[in-house]
Order: sequence, then C-alpha cells, then structure tokens
Amino acid sequence: MRAVVNLLTPAHEHEFEATHGLPEALPRGETQLWQGSPSAVLMARQALHLDLVLVYFGALLLWRGVGSWYDGETLAQTLWALTRMLAPISLAVLLIGGLAWLMARSTVYTITDRRVVMRVGVVLSITFNLPFAQIASAGFRERGRGQGGDIVLSLGGEDRIAYLHLWPHVRPWQLKRTQPMLRALSDAKAVAQTLATALQEAEAARSALPLRAVGAVSARGGVPTLIANPEAQLA
Repeated sequence: MRAVVNLLTPAHEHEFEATHGLPEALPRGETQLWQGSPSAVLMARQALHLDLVLVYFGALLLWRGVGSWYDGETLAQTLWALTRMLAPISLAVLLIGGLAWLMARSTVYTITDRRVVMRVGVVLSITFNLPFAQIASAGFRERGRGQGGDIVLSLGGEDRIAYLHLWPHVRPWQLKRTQPMLRALSDAKAVAQTLATALQEAEAARSALPLRAVGAVSARGGVPTLIANPEAQLA
C-alpha cells in the first residue's frame, strides 16, 4: 500500500533527512552539542526590519492625518481616510511576518564537537557544513536586552559562500568575504558559550593547527575581537 504524506505537517517537511537538521546521521564519535532555530519575531525585526517598516507606515498615517486637518476635513472624514490606509498596511505587515515565520521554521542550526551545520532555505533547502578547521574566528553580537543576538563565523581559506545563498543568515554587507551568521537566536549568549567551549576543546586536541579564536563583535565596527585564546591552555 502506498504511503500518504501530509505535506502540511512540519515533521514531513524534510522527511528525507537522516537526522533532523542534518543531511546525514552523525558519524561515530561526533556529538551534537546544540540545535535550534531563529526566533520568528526577532527575524522579522532584525533581518526584515519590521520596526523600520512600522515607523514608515506610522509616518504615513501621521502625514495623512495632518493633511486632512490642514485641508479642513471633519474628524469623521479624517478617520475614514486613515481607516482605508490600514488594509494595505496590515497586508504588508502580515507578509513580512509570514516570511519571517517561514524563514525561522525552515532553518535549523546545529553545533557538534567538530563543526557547525546550517540548514537554510524556504523554497529550496541548502545545508552548509562548516568544520571547525575552516572557522577562523567566531564572534558574538548581542542585540540588546530581550532582543537575543547573533553568532558571526569568519571562514579561513580561499573558499567562499555566495552572499545570496546565505541571506539572511549572513553578516550584512560583507559581500567580498561572506561571513555566515547564526541569526536571531533568543538564547544567543548560551549558544555562543557552547560554541566557544567546543572550539577551545577542538583546538586543544589539534594543537598543531593555526590559532582559532572565539570573540565578540564590537558594536561600532562589527569586527570580532579576541576574548579567548584556545592555545593559552597549552602553554
């Protein structure tokens, strides 16, 4: 009997994955340390700039109200004019919120003791495997109280990932040397600590490889700054 798959059920969205969020089961000896997804609310506000969109629409409403008052319209006429504007505004906000929800729902970040895996893409899913050996530095950027944060990964070597393939899971405007980013995490600080520990332990296990750093991204320049030296433990 042929099986029937409910495509609307989230559990079946990536039914061909051997393990949730991973293209294949982890090899023997590799341990998953953390797995999660972006916050849809934070994704809408930070990646899709919902706050700025709301400010823009608010300014339009204010402009329309002031214009109606200046033209001598009655209060009822002014309220009616503003009410007619609410329909397209609400539609735009719903579209942004829906896109953010789809982005968050289809994204899975995974940290193991050997690599970072990013499964991204709303229509076409793409999985990026980023071994620790290819991560030159990792930076934590806090967005503010109650706004979560991001983890920026700087890649070493000559290989690059196209900016559009990663967006919005990429550090903004770094087009030449793209930097993958675990974005809009509500528990970003705890995740950053998990990644920092994993990078330090991996570096200690292969002391002959180049320095790995786990850093914080400065608020102004956005440049990762060294806050932990994994090789210091080997001295």
